Amino acid sequence: MRDRLPLQTERLELRDFREEDVDAVHEWASDPEVVRFMGWGPNTREQTREFLQRKFAERTGEPRRTWGLAVVRRDTGRVIGSVGLRLNEHLQQAALGYCYHQDAWGQGFATEAALEVLRFGFEQLGLHRIHASADARNGASVRVLDKIGMRQEGRLREHVLMRGEWRDSYLYAILQHEWTERREAPGERHD
Repeated sequence: MRDRLPLQTERLELRDFREEDVDAVHEWASDPEVVRFMGWGPNTREQTREFLQRKFAERTGEPRRTWGLAVVRRDTGRVIGSVGLRLNEHLQQAALGYCYHQDAWGQGFATEAALEVLRFGFEQLGLHRIHASADARNGASVRVLDKIGMRQEGRLREHVLMRGEWRDSYLYAILQHEWTERREAPGERHD
């Protein structure tokens, strides 16, 4: 099966969200610092429940176009964030997105999960291109995108009106052949 879940890395399990994840998700979705660069939030508990209901509905589509996954620490079983892909209508490209609890910041979890989602997108879903955007002021997210081998394609100036101010974003992408070349390069990690 080309879309086998859960995905596993050395420290993480990436799986579909479950009903019992509501408290863990709400911890970060209601945190103003976590959602500072997001186009949503901070969430009320009802908004967090609505988010999870959307995730449950999205996974039933045929073909599945959205892979919004819970990021779970394998050592503790704790849900620490979300990562996912949203495929375009032709199922050849996807947008990468992620969000993490503050307790998980700075430990490489976002990079580890994003690399696994890129692998999944290219090697299991057969995607041609995966792209992402990051608020130009979100240095941590920009570093993750750089670390996973995505290339900055440009800066979109004042294209998002968020919380009453126009914001710039960086646009990043990686192509399937770039992923393959990176994975096959001597000295690269192949986990």
